[in-house]
Amino acid sequence: MNPIDFMAPAMFAALVVFLLLGLPVAFSLAALGLVSGLVAIEMGLFPPQFMANLPLRVFGIVANELLLSIPFFTLMGAILERSGLAEDLLEGFAQLFGGLPGGLAYAVIMVGAILGAITGTVAASVIAMGVIALPIMMRYGYSARLSTGVIAASGTITQVIPPSLVLIVLADQLGRSVGDMYLGALGPSLAQVAIFMLFIFVMSLIQPQSMPPLPPEARTLRGLALLKKVAAGVVPSLALIFIVLGTIFLGLATPTEAGAMGVVGAIGLAAVHRRLNWKMIREGMESTMNITVMVIFILIGATVFTLVFQGVDGGIWVEHLFLSVGADDPVSFLFVVNIMIFILAFFLDFFEIAFIVIPLLAPVADKLGIDLIWFGVLICVNMQTSFMHPPFGFALFYLRGIAPKSIKSSEIYLGAIPWVGLQLLLVGILIFFPEIVTGMLDKPVTGDLQNIEIKVDDSVENESDGWDDEKDDKPKNDPMDYFKKK
Repeated sequence: MNPIDFMAPAMFAALVVFLLLGLPVAFSLAALGLVSGLVAIEMGLFPPQFMANLPLRVFGIVANELLLSIPFFTLMGAILERSGLAEDLLEGFAQLFGGLPGGLAYAVIMVGAILGAITGTVAASVIAMGVIALPIMMRYGYSARLSTGVIAASGTITQVIPPSLVLIVLADQLGRSVGDMYLGALGPSLAQVAIFMLFIFVMSLIQPQSMPPLPPEARTLRGLALLKKVAAGVVPSLALIFIVLGTIFLGLATPTEAGAMGVVGAIGLAAVHRRLNWKMIREGMESTMNITVMVIFILIGATVFTLVFQGVDGGIWVEHLFLSVGADDPVSFLFVVNIMIFILAFFLDFFEIAFIVIPLLAPVADKLGIDLIWFGVLICVNMQTSFMHPPFGFALFYLRGIAPKSIKSSEIYLGAIPWVGLQLLLVGILIFFPEIVTGMLDKPVTGDLQNIEIKVDDSVENESDGWDDEKDDKPKNDPMDYFKKK
């Protein structure tokens, strides 16, 4: 057996063991990549000069301007989390939908979608809505499972709705533009919101006692006062959405520039709500620094691992692995990949999946003719579940930290199950209806260059070519004729 045939599976198996032992992901990837590279050089699988690519790839990461948008969007979300915008949105929509069974759940879903479009971070949405909406829902008789489930699920919509950080990372890993990835995610994000609201509507018919309408005395705003309250939250949100997403879609700004303008807009909103202070800025910067450093270190470690893995023909091994299980067409490949991503999400967070798994799968998907924007958005929708199920389930952890002790942890986890099913339902829909993703993208111009014909009118050609048809080697207006006449 050729040594190169078992090197790639050995690296993958060692990585799984390291992750199961709970070792730091970034350093595990880098150490495993470097040690495997030394072993591969000693075994003659590739020359030592191959590792000279490593400094270039690491420098490419730190010099990548696209990744600079991550700290901007993270800081924007951290400031908005403390700006008071979520309170205005929830109060306005709660008054608007409060008279309906499940009205507070509708309000949470709507606010989750709006916050997702202006923050880009799950933590900001879940914590803000959990602190504000959960006590109100429990006070007016909502079941604990429904309340915690809808808050956690609505917060995870942030991962799919632009300007999601995950979409930025996936665009970088797949080699596609962030603008196209954002455009492709618009349809699935709206579909996710519609599925969630339809679920609440059906449950309000089946179990109305679990989501009663607000009593009349709790709905204090009506008419013009209600419109003013809703507008107080919606108008600033729409303005910030245009600053961030509108400028990207119109081609007026890059994602990095849009993120910087979003930070300025978030600071302005915090100032309007009189919550802007140095403590808020410092806490926002600290959380931004932690997330940014984590992302960069994981990306550098994944680059070391991926370089060596591809050097020992790891890409070919992954391709043969999918062919061996019958995933040799786009639909079966996507089914197998999404099952694998769903299982990996129990043990890895979305950044680790994006940096470790996606570079291994993208070449296979491209070879099968799968649109990589469709592939990336599909994976992004699937990775929502990583926030909603144990043992990580960060959205559930956030809720556990802010929920009252009267709500058991088992109720939080059980309440998340139907919402995970709804997220997987959207994955299935996107597999069979890719137009939801690709419908808004610009269609590439295709054609067979070998069969292009250029037809020219013969009369025009004869009049303008200046050559004698009878004597092709001599022009009609020969300059020598002038001197002969003289």
